[in-house]
Amino acid sequence: MFDLVPFRRKNEDVVGSMLKSFHDLFEQNFLAPLNSNTHHFCTDIRETKQAYLIEAELPGFSKDDIEVNYSNGYLTIKATRNRQEEEKDKHDKVIRKERYHGEFVRRFYVEHIDEDHIKAKLQDGVLKLEIPKKVTSVPADKRVTIE
Repeated sequence: MFDLVPFRRKNEDVVGSMLKSFHDLFEQNFLAPLNSNTHHFCTDIRETKQAYLIEAELPGFSKDDIEVNYSNGYLTIKATRNRQEEEKDKHDKVIRKERYHGEFVRRFYVEHIDEDHIKAKLQDGVLKLEIPKKVTSVPADKRVTIE
């Protein structure tokens, strides 16, 4: 009766599990996100009968900072930020200086699209893409005449 512990299997090694958790915690590279210059952004993707609709959140970017490319079946959205901010006090001394730079990239595989008619619009920090599907003709029923 004393070996009944909720949420733990009978043969589970408690001490080994704790040591593994501590090891995993200290083995993580906490600076990895800071060292990387590539980040991602949130996207919503919807599909209609005629098109794929993508909404990508890119607050603070102008349309000149954003590239949308389609190549070899992959749609790539890349936004580049290169900004410096500086605050000075009334004696023109630098109080704080921050630099933000990096690339935000998302890549999606899409096929059977009409790449010549992709539409993009940036409004209120949201990039909206309309990617029309290629019109495929459905073979009509055809009656074969017998001679």
